[in-house]
Amino acid sequence: MKSISAKRRQTRAKRKISIRKKLNGTAERPRVAIFRSHKNIYAQIVDDDEGKTLFSNNGEKAAAAELPEGLSGKCALAYHVGRALAEEAKGKGINAMVFDRSGYLYHGRIAALARGLRDGGVKV
Repeated sequence: MKSISAKRRQTRAKRKISIRKKLNGTAERPRVAIFRSHKNIYAQIVDDDEGKTLFSNNGEKAAAAELPEGLSGKCALAYHVGRALAEEAKGKGINAMVFDRSGYLYHGRIAALARGLRDGGVKV
């Protein structure tokens, strides 16, 4: 009998594979890939055509800035990561991205990161 956490990891892996079949990042519209650990959140912008990471950011690099209403703790950290990533992308001339949530539910930190990208001026 599998433990609950093992089953949860397995269902997330299935969702991740299902999502990745449908998404592809290009030079004009790269993919934002996300990994969520217990303490941090990591995001990178990937061009799948060339197979390389354009740039990345994580919670350790996030700087304190203005927070939108209702965010604190790890969600605030995720918002900062998204905002910083959007500023880097705008500097490189990228205005739109494909959002790959990596099998995580679109809620909490994942939604906060997407909100930070949108507030930074990138279409997600």
